[in-house]
Amino acid sequence: MPQPILLAATASLALPSATPVKEPLGEPVAAAATHAREAANGLLTGVWECSPGRWRRQVLASEFSHFIAGHCFFIPDDGEPIELRAGDAVLFPANCAGTWDIRETVRKSFVIIP
Repeated sequence: MPQPILLAATASLALPSATPVKEPLGEPVAAAATHAREAANGLLTGVWECSPGRWRRQVLASEFSHFIAGHCFFIPDDGEPIELRAGDAVLFPANCAGTWDIRETVRKSFVIIP
């Protein structure tokens, strides 16, 4: 029988060491860390944190995110910038491409939907 996946204390969860993002756009080069678990149904859920910087979004699957801390913008390739702060939630549809612009270290919980 399927069991819930608990991401307890997401605001204070210890994450692994951060690594530089794959496609930085200028300085500073952002560094990100992720704690994730995959469910039997293919969903990936976890906590992600990233320092200030700009880069291309890498995840092209559908993703729901709830921002716990920080301040950033997501600039879709074909749309207006979206400002995100602690408390905001966003749904990225599949194949949503664009640029992250992190202004203050961001922490979010997420669910990636295959």
